[in-house]
Amino acid sequence: MSGEAAERLRIALQDAGDRLAHVPETFVELFKRGDLSVELFAPHEVDTQQPHEQDEICIVAAGSGVFRRGAERVPFGPGDFLFVPAGVSHAFETFSDDFKTWVIFFGPKGGYEGRG
Repeated sequence: MSGEAAERLRIALQDAGDRLAHVPETFVELFKRGDLSVELFAPHEVDTQQPHEQDEICIVAAGSGVFRRGAERVPFGPGDFLFVPAGVSHAFETFSDDFKTWVIFFGPKGGYEGRG
């Protein structure tokens, strides 16, 4: 990621969605600075993500469905904030076709509990 991208003031959802439409993955990294990174994530039919090494925040940009974190399940919709500690199994189990979420990874690898 270029230095210019790391210093961006604003990333519009439409622009992020346009970038995501041009990559084969279900996510696109849009911003990175230190141990913080921001992505737009839009899975297709099934969410196949695995536990991550960093803590994660999702802010739902569009769509709705059901989110699972460990054994917990909650409905979600636009504007909702979801938190997943590092290493915890999670997935968007059901979601509408227009589902997109901002994903923010932060903190040390292994999460805050991993600090020595």
